[in-house]
Amino acid sequence: MTTRARANGEGSIYPYRNGFAAYVWVTKPDGKRGRKYVYGKIREIVHEKWLKLHQQANAGPVSTRVPTLGDFSTYWLREIVQPNLAPGSYVTYEAIMRLYVIPGLGKRRLDKLRISDVQTWLNALRRECQCCAQGKDVRRPPAKRRCCALGNCCDNVPSATTVVHIRRVLRTLLNQAITDGHMSANVARHVKLPSARARKRRAWTSDEARQFLESARADRDPFYAAYVLVLVLGLRKGEMLGVTWGGIDLDAAELVVDMQLQRVGHDLLHRETKTPTSDDTLPLPEICAVALRERAAAQNVAREEAGEAWRRSSLVFTTRFGTPIEPRNFNRYWDRRCDAAGVRRITIRDARRTCASLLADLDVHPRVAMQILRHAQFSITMEIYTVVSSAATRAALKKLGESLDH
Repeated sequence: MTTRARANGEGSIYPYRNGFAAYVWVTKPDGKRGRKYVYGKIREIVHEKWLKLHQQANAGPVSTRVPTLGDFSTYWLREIVQPNLAPGSYVTYEAIMRLYVIPGLGKRRLDKLRISDVQTWLNALRRECQCCAQGKDVRRPPAKRRCCALGNCCDNVPSATTVVHIRRVLRTLLNQAITDGHMSANVARHVKLPSARARKRRAWTSDEARQFLESARADRDPFYAAYVLVLVLGLRKGEMLGVTWGGIDLDAAELVVDMQLQRVGHDLLHRETKTPTSDDTLPLPEICAVALRERAAAQNVAREEAGEAWRRSSLVFTTRFGTPIEPRNFNRYWDRRCDAAGVRRITIRDARRTCASLLADLDVHPRVAMQILRHAQFSITMEIYTVVSSAATRAALKKLGESLDH
Protein backbone atom coordinates (compact mmCIF):
# COMPACT_ATOMS: atom_id res chain seq x y z
CA MET A 1 0.00 0.00 0.00
CA THR A 2 1.43 3.37 -0.97
CA THR A 3 1.16 6.57 1.10
CA ARG A 4 -0.46 9.48 -0.66
CA ALA A 5 2.15 12.26 -0.88
CA ARG A 6 -0.16 15.17 -1.64
CA ALA A 7 -3.26 16.56 -0.04
CA ASN A 8 -6.18 17.68 -2.14
CA GLY A 9 -5.51 20.88 -3.98
CA GLU A 10 -1.77 20.89 -3.25
CA GLY A 11 -0.83 19.48 -6.62
CA SER A 12 2.83 20.44 -6.73
CA ILE A 13 4.01 19.17 -3.30
CA TYR A 14 5.76 15.82 -3.54
CA PRO A 15 8.22 13.56 -1.63
CA TYR A 16 11.84 14.53 -2.21
CA ARG A 17 14.83 12.69 -0.74
CA ASN A 18 14.28 12.61 3.04
CA GLY A 19 11.51 15.19 3.03
CA PHE A 20 9.26 17.05 0.65
CA ALA A 21 9.55 19.62 -2.14
CA ALA A 22 7.16 21.94 -3.97
CA TYR A 23 7.26 24.35 -6.84
CA VAL A 24 5.32 27.31 -8.17
CA TRP A 25 5.41 28.77 -11.65
CA VAL A 26 6.70 32.33 -11.33
CA THR A 27 7.64 35.24 -13.57
CA LYS A 28 11.38 35.83 -13.30
CA PRO A 29 12.97 39.32 -13.23
CA ASP A 30 13.88 38.93 -16.93
CA GLY A 31 10.17 38.44 -17.77
CA LYS A 32 10.41 34.72 -18.51
CA ARG A 33 8.41 31.97 -16.76
CA GLY A 34 10.08 29.32 -14.61
CA ARG A 35 9.66 27.00 -11.65
CA LYS A 36 10.65 28.12 -8.17
CA TYR A 37 11.25 25.27 -5.69
CA VAL A 38 11.00 25.08 -1.90
CA TYR A 39 12.09 22.22 0.37
CA GLY A 40 11.52 20.93 3.89
CA LYS A 41 11.60 17.93 6.19
CA ILE A 42 7.81 17.70 6.68
CA ARG A 43 4.86 18.45 4.43
CA GLU A 44 3.41 21.13 6.73
CA ILE A 45 6.57 23.27 6.52
CA VAL A 46 6.74 22.86 2.76
CA HIS A 47 3.07 23.74 2.46
CA GLU A 48 3.65 27.02 4.35
CA LYS A 49 6.62 27.85 2.12
CA TRP A 50 4.56 26.94 -0.93
CA LEU A 51 1.72 29.29 0.08
CA LYS A 52 4.17 32.11 0.78
CA LEU A 53 5.79 31.50 -2.61
CA HIS A 54 2.37 31.78 -4.27
CA GLN A 55 1.91 35.17 -2.59
CA GLN A 56 5.32 36.36 -3.79
CA ALA A 57 4.55 35.17 -7.33
CA ASN A 58 1.27 37.07 -7.34
CA ALA A 59 2.97 40.22 -6.02
CA GLY A 60 5.65 40.47 -8.70
CA PRO A 61 8.75 38.93 -10.30
CA VAL A 62 10.53 36.18 -8.35
CA SER A 63 14.04 34.89 -9.02
CA THR A 64 14.27 31.12 -9.44
CA ARG A 65 17.95 31.08 -8.48
CA VAL A 66 19.18 32.45 -5.19
CA PRO A 67 22.47 34.27 -5.81
CA THR A 68 25.44 34.48 -3.49
CA LEU A 69 25.92 37.68 -1.57
CA GLY A 70 28.88 38.52 -3.81
CA ASP A 71 26.91 38.07 -7.04
CA PHE A 72 23.95 40.04 -5.70
CA SER A 73 26.22 42.89 -4.56
CA THR A 74 27.40 43.34 -8.15
CA TYR A 75 23.79 43.78 -9.31
CA TRP A 76 22.93 45.97 -6.30
CA LEU A 77 25.82 48.37 -6.84
CA ARG A 78 25.25 48.60 -10.61
CA GLU A 79 21.45 48.79 -10.79
CA ILE A 80 20.35 50.20 -7.43
CA VAL A 81 23.12 52.27 -5.86
CA GLN A 82 24.92 53.86 -8.80
CA PRO A 83 21.85 55.18 -10.70
CA ASN A 84 19.95 56.36 -7.62
CA LEU A 85 22.38 57.58 -4.96
CA ALA A 86 25.00 60.31 -4.89
CA PRO A 87 28.32 59.46 -6.58
CA GLY A 88 30.12 59.68 -3.24
CA SER A 89 27.74 57.14 -1.72
CA TYR A 90 28.41 54.72 -4.58
CA VAL A 91 32.18 55.01 -4.11
CA THR A 92 31.83 54.39 -0.36
CA TYR A 93 29.47 51.43 -0.76
CA GLU A 94 31.62 49.86 -3.48
CA ALA A 95 34.75 50.10 -1.33
CA ILE A 96 33.04 48.58 1.71
CA MET A 97 31.71 45.67 -0.36
CA ARG A 98 35.05 45.06 -2.09
CA LEU A 99 37.33 45.41 0.93
CA TYR A 100 35.23 43.91 3.72
CA VAL A 101 31.92 42.24 2.90
CA ILE A 102 32.73 40.19 -0.20
CA PRO A 103 35.98 38.70 1.19
CA GLY A 104 34.14 37.67 4.35
CA LEU A 105 30.62 36.71 3.20
CA GLY A 106 30.64 36.90 -0.60
CA LYS A 107 30.39 33.14 -1.19
CA ARG A 108 27.36 32.67 1.08
CA ARG A 109 24.00 32.16 -0.62
CA LEU A 110 21.55 34.81 0.46
CA ASP A 111 18.91 32.34 1.61
CA LYS A 112 21.53 30.46 3.63
CA LEU A 113 22.92 33.53 5.40
CA ARG A 114 22.32 33.41 9.15
CA ILE A 115 22.58 35.90 11.99
CA SER A 116 25.41 33.82 13.46
CA ASP A 117 27.35 34.06 10.17
CA VAL A 118 27.26 37.85 10.20
CA GLN A 119 27.90 38.09 13.95
CA THR A 120 30.94 35.80 13.80
CA TRP A 121 32.33 37.60 10.75
CA LEU A 122 31.99 41.07 12.28
CA ASN A 123 33.53 39.89 15.56
CA ALA A 124 36.53 38.53 13.65
CA LEU A 125 36.74 41.67 11.51
CA ARG A 126 37.10 43.86 14.60
CA ARG A 127 40.20 41.89 15.61
CA GLU A 128 41.85 41.50 12.19
CA CYS A 129 44.63 43.77 10.94
CA GLN A 130 43.35 45.18 7.63
CA CYS A 131 46.86 45.96 6.44
CA CYS A 132 47.52 42.21 6.52
CA ALA A 133 44.07 41.19 5.22
CA GLN A 134 44.06 43.64 2.31
CA GLY A 135 47.78 43.41 1.57
CA LYS A 136 48.30 47.16 1.94
CA ASP A 137 51.98 46.95 2.85
CA VAL A 138 52.65 44.14 0.39
CA ARG A 139 51.42 46.33 -2.51
CA ARG A 140 54.02 48.98 -1.71
CA PRO A 141 57.34 48.93 -3.59
CA PRO A 142 59.86 46.75 -1.70
CA ALA A 143 61.89 49.78 -0.64
CA LYS A 144 58.81 51.44 0.95
CA ARG A 145 57.46 48.46 2.87
CA ARG A 146 57.46 49.22 6.59
CA CYS A 147 55.22 46.90 8.62
CA CYS A 148 53.13 43.82 7.85
CA ALA A 149 55.09 42.77 4.74
CA LEU A 150 58.23 42.73 6.91
CA GLY A 151 56.64 40.69 9.68
CA ASN A 152 55.99 43.70 11.93
CA CYS A 153 52.19 43.75 12.07
CA CYS A 154 50.86 47.30 12.49
CA ASP A 155 47.59 45.99 14.01
CA ASN A 156 45.48 48.25 11.78
CA VAL A 157 42.08 47.04 12.99
CA PRO A 158 38.85 48.79 11.93
CA SER A 159 37.47 51.36 14.35
CA ALA A 160 34.14 50.78 16.06
CA THR A 161 32.63 53.48 13.83
CA THR A 162 33.90 51.72 10.69
CA VAL A 163 32.42 48.39 11.78
CA VAL A 164 29.06 50.05 12.47
CA HIS A 165 29.16 51.62 9.00
CA ILE A 166 30.00 48.25 7.39
CA ARG A 167 27.01 46.66 9.13
CA ARG A 168 24.81 49.54 7.99
CA VAL A 169 25.81 49.07 4.33
CA LEU A 170 25.29 45.29 4.55
CA ARG A 171 21.86 45.86 6.09
CA THR A 172 20.92 48.16 3.21
CA LEU A 173 21.98 45.53 0.67
CA LEU A 174 20.00 42.78 2.44
CA ASN A 175 16.89 44.98 2.49
CA GLN A 176 17.08 45.03 -1.29
CA ALA A 177 17.57 41.24 -1.33
CA ILE A 178 14.34 40.90 0.66
CA THR A 179 12.54 43.19 -1.77
CA ASP A 180 13.79 41.02 -4.65
CA GLY A 181 12.52 37.85 -2.96
CA HIS A 182 15.88 36.21 -2.21
CA MET A 183 15.45 36.08 1.58
CA SER A 184 12.71 36.61 4.12
CA ALA A 185 14.51 38.43 6.97
CA ASN A 186 17.39 40.88 7.31
CA VAL A 187 19.90 38.99 9.42
CA ALA A 188 22.22 42.01 9.74
CA ARG A 189 19.52 43.88 11.63
CA HIS A 190 19.87 41.62 14.68
CA VAL A 191 23.67 41.58 14.95
CA LYS A 192 25.04 43.00 18.22
CA LEU A 193 27.88 45.52 18.14
CA PRO A 194 29.48 47.64 20.85
CA SER A 195 28.44 51.28 20.85
CA ALA A 196 30.69 53.52 18.78
CA ARG A 197 31.64 56.69 20.63
CA ALA A 198 31.26 59.79 18.51
CA ARG A 199 34.40 61.90 18.25
CA LYS A 200 34.15 64.98 20.42
CA ARG A 201 33.80 67.96 18.11
CA ARG A 202 36.05 70.96 18.64
CA ALA A 203 35.56 74.62 17.91
CA TRP A 204 37.47 77.86 18.19
CA THR A 205 36.68 80.64 20.56
CA SER A 206 35.79 83.99 19.02
CA ASP A 207 39.31 85.20 19.85
CA GLU A 208 40.89 82.30 17.94
CA ALA A 209 38.61 82.81 14.95
CA ARG A 210 39.40 86.54 14.94
CA GLN A 211 43.12 85.78 15.13
CA PHE A 212 42.83 83.34 12.23
CA LEU A 213 40.92 85.79 10.00
CA GLU A 214 43.16 88.73 10.89
CA SER A 215 46.22 86.69 9.97
CA ALA A 216 44.71 85.69 6.61
CA ARG A 217 43.74 89.27 5.84
CA ALA A 218 47.06 90.78 6.87
CA ASP A 219 48.92 88.31 4.62
CA ARG A 220 46.47 88.92 1.76
CA ASP A 221 45.71 85.19 1.72
CA PRO A 222 43.88 84.42 -1.57
CA PHE A 223 41.43 82.27 0.39
CA TYR A 224 40.50 84.90 2.96
CA ALA A 225 36.95 85.11 1.55
CA ALA A 226 36.66 81.31 1.70
CA TYR A 227 37.63 81.32 5.36
CA VAL A 228 35.03 84.02 6.04
CA LEU A 229 32.25 82.01 4.40
CA VAL A 230 33.16 78.92 6.44
CA LEU A 231 33.38 80.74 9.76
CA VAL A 232 30.64 83.37 9.42
CA LEU A 233 28.08 81.51 7.28
CA GLY A 234 28.96 77.99 8.43
CA LEU A 235 29.32 76.66 4.88
CA ARG A 236 30.64 73.15 4.44
CA LYS A 237 33.90 72.80 2.54
CA GLY A 238 32.20 71.40 -0.59
CA GLU A 239 29.48 74.07 -0.46
CA MET A 240 32.06 76.84 -0.13
CA LEU A 241 34.23 75.52 -3.00
CA GLY A 242 31.09 75.10 -5.14
CA VAL A 243 29.77 78.67 -4.71
CA THR A 244 29.30 80.45 -8.06
CA TRP A 245 29.13 84.12 -8.91
CA GLY A 246 25.66 83.51 -10.32
CA GLY A 247 24.51 82.53 -6.82
CA ILE A 248 25.75 85.78 -5.24
CA ASP A 249 23.84 89.06 -5.19
CA LEU A 250 26.03 91.63 -3.48
CA ASP A 251 23.47 94.42 -3.90
CA ALA A 252 20.80 92.39 -2.10
CA ALA A 253 23.46 90.87 0.22
CA GLU A 254 22.39 87.28 -0.48
CA LEU A 255 24.16 84.02 -1.32
CA VAL A 256 22.47 80.92 -2.74
CA VAL A 257 23.76 77.56 -1.49
CA ASP A 258 22.70 74.84 -3.92
CA MET A 259 25.92 73.40 -5.39
CA GLN A 260 29.00 71.66 -4.06
CA LEU A 261 32.43 70.68 -5.35
CA GLN A 262 33.19 67.05 -4.56
CA ARG A 263 36.03 64.65 -5.31
CA VAL A 264 34.58 61.25 -6.26
CA GLY A 265 37.24 58.75 -7.23
CA HIS A 266 39.08 60.18 -10.22
CA ASP A 267 36.43 62.83 -10.91
CA LEU A 268 36.05 66.32 -9.45
CA LEU A 269 32.32 67.01 -9.65
CA HIS A 270 30.48 70.32 -9.42
CA ARG A 271 27.03 69.05 -8.54
CA GLU A 272 23.93 69.78 -6.50
CA THR A 273 24.12 69.57 -2.72
CA LYS A 274 23.50 66.23 -1.05
CA THR A 275 19.89 66.88 0.00
CA PRO A 276 17.27 69.56 -0.75
CA THR A 277 17.39 70.60 2.92
CA SER A 278 21.00 71.70 2.35
CA ASP A 279 19.85 74.29 -0.20
CA ASP A 280 19.16 77.78 1.06
CA THR A 281 19.49 81.49 0.33
CA LEU A 282 21.58 83.06 3.08
CA PRO A 283 21.88 86.74 3.99
CA LEU A 284 25.41 88.14 3.72
CA PRO A 285 26.72 90.04 6.74
CA GLU A 286 28.93 92.99 5.79
CA ILE A 287 32.15 91.10 6.48
CA CYS A 288 31.15 88.48 3.89
CA ALA A 289 30.11 91.03 1.27
CA VAL A 290 33.39 92.94 1.60
CA ALA A 291 35.45 89.74 1.40
CA LEU A 292 33.60 88.62 -1.76
CA ARG A 293 34.13 91.98 -3.47
CA GLU A 294 37.84 91.66 -2.76
CA ARG A 295 37.77 88.11 -4.08
CA ALA A 296 36.14 89.29 -7.33
CA ALA A 297 38.85 91.90 -7.82
CA ALA A 298 41.62 89.38 -7.13
CA GLN A 299 40.13 86.89 -9.59
CA ASN A 300 40.00 89.54 -12.32
CA VAL A 301 43.71 90.22 -11.78
CA ALA A 302 44.49 86.50 -11.94
CA ARG A 303 42.48 86.18 -15.17
CA GLU A 304 44.48 88.97 -16.82
CA GLU A 305 47.80 87.50 -15.68
CA ALA A 306 46.91 83.99 -16.88
CA GLY A 307 45.86 85.19 -20.33
CA GLU A 308 45.07 82.30 -22.68
CA ALA A 309 45.88 79.78 -19.96
CA TRP A 310 42.80 80.88 -17.97
CA ARG A 311 40.08 78.22 -17.68
CA ARG A 312 36.72 79.95 -17.74
CA SER A 313 34.20 78.96 -15.04
CA SER A 314 31.60 80.51 -12.76
CA LEU A 315 33.29 79.36 -9.54
CA VAL A 316 34.18 81.97 -6.95
CA PHE A 317 37.23 80.11 -5.67
CA THR A 318 39.68 78.91 -8.31
CA THR A 319 43.40 78.44 -8.84
CA ARG A 320 45.45 81.16 -10.54
CA PHE A 321 44.49 79.53 -13.85
CA GLY A 322 40.75 79.43 -13.18
CA THR A 323 40.53 75.71 -12.44
CA PRO A 324 38.54 74.36 -9.44
CA ILE A 325 40.26 74.02 -6.07
CA GLU A 326 41.04 70.42 -5.17
CA PRO A 327 39.28 69.81 -1.79
CA ARG A 328 42.30 68.05 -0.30
CA ASN A 329 44.54 70.93 -1.32
CA PHE A 330 42.22 73.33 0.48
CA ASN A 331 42.72 71.25 3.65
CA ARG A 332 46.45 71.96 3.34
CA TYR A 333 45.86 75.69 2.84
CA TRP A 334 43.65 75.70 5.93
CA ASP A 335 46.23 73.89 8.09
CA ARG A 336 49.04 76.20 6.93
CA ARG A 337 46.94 79.25 7.80
CA CYS A 338 46.22 77.81 11.27
CA ASP A 339 49.96 77.47 11.84
CA ALA A 340 50.69 80.94 10.47
CA ALA A 341 47.98 82.45 12.69
CA GLY A 342 49.23 80.61 15.77
CA VAL A 343 45.88 78.96 16.56
CA ARG A 344 44.92 75.37 17.25
CA ARG A 345 44.52 73.16 14.21
CA ILE A 346 40.90 72.13 13.83
CA THR A 347 39.14 70.68 10.81
CA ILE A 348 37.05 72.80 8.47
CA ARG A 349 34.03 70.82 9.59
CA ASP A 350 34.74 71.72 13.22
CA ALA A 351 35.20 75.37 12.24
CA ARG A 352 31.53 75.54 11.29
CA ARG A 353 30.72 75.20 14.99
CA THR A 354 32.36 78.58 15.58
CA CYS A 355 29.87 80.28 13.27
CA ALA A 356 27.21 81.01 15.89
CA SER A 357 29.51 82.81 18.32
CA LEU A 358 30.99 84.91 15.51
CA LEU A 359 27.55 86.04 14.36
CA ALA A 360 26.74 87.15 17.89
CA ASP A 361 30.02 89.04 18.18
CA LEU A 362 29.40 90.75 14.83
CA ASP A 363 26.04 92.05 16.12
CA VAL A 364 24.14 90.19 13.40
CA HIS A 365 20.43 90.41 14.20
CA PRO A 366 19.20 87.19 15.87
CA ARG A 367 16.53 86.63 13.20
CA VAL A 368 19.20 86.85 10.48
CA ALA A 369 21.47 84.53 12.47
CA MET A 370 18.61 82.04 12.82
CA GLN A 371 18.34 81.90 9.02
CA ILE A 372 22.09 81.52 8.57
CA LEU A 373 22.37 78.83 11.25
CA ARG A 374 19.22 77.13 9.91
CA HIS A 375 17.76 76.71 13.38
CA ALA A 376 14.20 75.43 13.56
CA GLN A 377 13.42 77.42 16.73
CA PHE A 378 14.29 81.01 17.55
CA SER A 379 14.91 80.06 21.20
CA ILE A 380 17.93 77.98 20.15
CA THR A 381 19.49 80.99 18.47
CA MET A 382 18.82 83.21 21.49
CA GLU A 383 20.52 80.73 23.82
CA ILE A 384 23.72 81.22 21.82
CA TYR A 385 23.29 84.99 21.73
CA THR A 386 23.19 85.20 25.51
CA VAL A 387 26.89 84.24 25.60
CA VAL A 388 28.94 87.16 24.25
CA SER A 389 32.64 87.85 24.00
CA SER A 390 34.60 90.83 25.30
CA ALA A 391 34.08 94.28 23.83
CA ALA A 392 37.63 94.19 22.44
CA THR A 393 36.95 90.98 20.53
CA ARG A 394 33.68 92.28 19.13
CA ALA A 395 35.31 95.53 17.97
CA ALA A 396 38.20 93.65 16.36
CA LEU A 397 35.88 91.39 14.43
CA LYS A 398 33.93 94.32 13.05
CA LYS A 399 37.14 95.84 11.70
CA LEU A 400 37.54 92.79 9.48
CA GLY A 401 34.73 94.18 7.37
CA GLU A 402 36.76 97.18 6.36
CA SER A 403 38.80 97.37 3.17
CA LEU A 404 42.39 96.17 3.04
CA ASP A 405 43.60 99.66 2.21
CA HIS A 406 42.65 101.04 5.64
